Amino acid sequence: MKKKTTASHLSDEAKPAMPREIVVVHPTRLRELLAEIHAEKTGARLQARVRELRAVIATRASDSVGVLNVAAHGETLALRRDILLGELDQIAASLTVARARYYLQRLINGVGKTKTSQLNDINLHRWKEYDDILTDSLWVLHKRDSSGAHLAEYWGNFIPQIPHQMMLRYTKKNDWVLDTFAGSGTTLIEGKRLGRNCLGIELSARVAKRARELIAQEANPHNVTAEIETGDNRTLDLQEILARRGIAQVQLVMMHPPYHDIIKFSSDARDLSNAKSTDAFLRMFGETVDNATPVLQRGRYLALVIGDKYSKGDWIPLGFRCMETALARGYQLKSIIVKNFEETKGKRAQQELWRYRALVGGFYVFKHEYIFVFKKK
Repeated sequence: MKKKTTASHLSDEAKPAMPREIVVVHPTRLRELLAEIHAEKTGARLQARVRELRAVIATRASDSVGVLNVAAHGETLALRRDILLGELDQIAASLTVARARYYLQRLINGVGKTKTSQLNDINLHRWKEYDDILTDSLWVLHKRDSSGAHLAEYWGNFIPQIPHQMMLRYTKKNDWVLDTFAGSGTTLIEGKRLGRNCLGIELSARVAKRARELIAQEANPHNVTAEIETGDNRTLDLQEILARRGIAQVQLVMMHPPYHDIIKFSSDARDLSNAKSTDAFLRMFGETVDNATPVLQRGRYLALVIGDKYSKGDWIPLGFRCMETALARGYQLKSIIVKNFEETKGKRAQQELWRYRALVGGFYVFKHEYIFVFKKK
């Protein structure tokens, strides 16, 4: 139902489009050298030494400064060559000695220190290396990640790039993620890849069985938990379910509910896709939020993926109605991401028909959905 991820408008495939070359340095020697350069009295001398270091990093022809002689010292650190060269270029191009020293100190910190927040494992001293993590509010995605155990066979499943991005931004390794609409197990598969423990809730026993099969096919290099419980996410005792796994709360909640009755997922009256009206759908969705909120750690995040719908010619702003439902429960809205998608399983090979219907009916064809990011106060 959706496509691949990257900032504002990444093109066709997953980043990176080109391989990222790594340079292995001796971190202690590099920090010492950078400190020596930092202490230079004149800008001319400082910039000359930076250019000398840059030449060593760029060509590796002659390690005159000893930063690449890692075999002799044993201590190693892998850095992105393009980013390291860019940092050195920025220092060399500085118009004042004070600015050059500022950039030098930032580079020294990146080589020798780690600075992370309570939310994730991103090293803020080396933030430029995380260009695969999105920070823009518009995602134009062109291809669904179908690698590994990910399949597009389940109608209404969301693209793996969404839980991938949410876990990178809002969790650390070994944190716990709750997916209240597990479906085909997309979140849990991504959790295994990223080293996050995941618990999924799925109403349909048949869907849950297939999801478990897919999840089992994915490698588990981080030895994390990826399990699905079958039942109604509005009434299951989530605290008891988590307690059985030795935890009290989760650090991220993912929600990708049905977009009301656009797709009928079952004949079960507890299924949100069978809600009798928009108000009934919102009431059921609110009960899902109510049940998940106590097990979400304070200060952590809930990500809601939802789209709008048409009903008898009227645009129903289902996404914003769901947003209001969450806000009414005390959540703080942190971001609204608009995600573009080129086609869905339901509209595949019917683009011309939908365009004709839009022209006749005076409406626009949906090509977006929302990712609402909430913080629990």
